[in-house]
Amino acid sequence: MALIKEKMTTPVKVEFAVQMTCQKCVDSIKNTLEGVNGVSSLDINLAQEQVIVESILPSSQLLELLESTGRRALIKGQGVSTDKHLGTAVSILDTPHDGPIRGVIRMLQLANNSCIIEGTVDGLTPGAHALNIHEYGDLSDGCNSCGMHFNPTNSRHGGPSDDERHHGDLGNVVADDNGRAVFRMENDRVQVWDVIGRCMVMHSRGDDLGQGETPNSKQDGNSGPGVACGIIARSAGLFENVKKICQCDGVSLWDERDVPLAGPSRQQHQQKQSHL
Repeated sequence: MALIKEKMTTPVKVEFAVQMTCQKCVDSIKNTLEGVNGVSSLDINLAQEQVIVESILPSSQLLELLESTGRRALIKGQGVSTDKHLGTAVSILDTPHDGPIRGVIRMLQLANNSCIIEGTVDGLTPGAHALNIHEYGDLSDGCNSCGMHFNPTNSRHGGPSDDERHHGDLGNVVADDNGRAVFRMENDRVQVWDVIGRCMVMHSRGDDLGQGETPNSKQDGNSGPGVACGIIARSAGLFENVKKICQCDGVSLWDERDVPLAGPSRQQHQQKQSHL
């Protein structure tokens, strides 16, 4: 698994719903997570089927550790230990025309100049891929209609550590031989309230970070077309998601992870459930 870590200095708390029935479940989770490098605290509430993990690891990696105990789990929210967070968001990446790439990217605003961006994307070709925030939340023509990089300061393109760069320049993530990219970065330009409704886009190639010789290098890093994209939407912070069942269509907390977020397949699931 290729894991990109940039400035991983700030731990955050991730709230999980975990199917637990007895003390044996609690002990199994403790044995799995306690002592893991990058996990700083663990709080388990059996009665509420709740696990809170404070860590610098991507939430998807924590989810895999929890599910390795044989219990179903899902992410309910993120936050910090002390001060209230300033906003959270999520982008569900998908490939236009039902392609193979799928992923989830989460954002947590810690301060005006600090945003945690982390995610897992599957189905990529092995190697580096540029990740950018684009200006429009328009998927009418797939990733082609997302516009240019989000660039409110009219700056030249650059890398995530450059003084001059687009606000939407997030750099590269690296997919392993199985096509999976797992990453976590701390960004000092992105502010959640400015990017809600815009799009997160994964590109076909790595970003040259504005160091190339062509005009495109100064504009988009020669990273090629978008291969997966998703609108950035508000999401729940720590203890903010109390949903047990989706009020709009009756899909339960545990069933929801097994059906698509929207579209014909979700509708088919609803119809099937209504006839049971």
